[in-house]
Amino acid sequence: MKRTLITGILVSGLMTVSLSALAGPTCTDAPQEEWMSEAAMQQRIADLGYEVKAFKTTDGNCYEIYGWDDQERRVEIYFNPVDGSIVKQEID
Repeated sequence: MKRTLITGILVSGLMTVSLSALAGPTCTDAPQEEWMSEAAMQQRIADLGYEVKAFKTTDGNCYEIYGWDDQERRVEIYFNPVDGSIVKQEID
């Protein structure tokens, strides 16, 4: 019984760590009225030289893109929707 309880606690803890590692960042607490429009943000992203495959709004209040940079590397980038700054990026 004790071993089962300990195993269950360990598995639960590992699942929590795994899920938190998959979650994206929180970009802003500002109300959506203060955000750049999606069209304005997409234009800004294009002006920065990115080619966008997918654009979305995340649960962490970010604009997120999947696409390519100007060197044709795959990117995943989270932008603050208020000022357009990059909060997190991953480049392959």
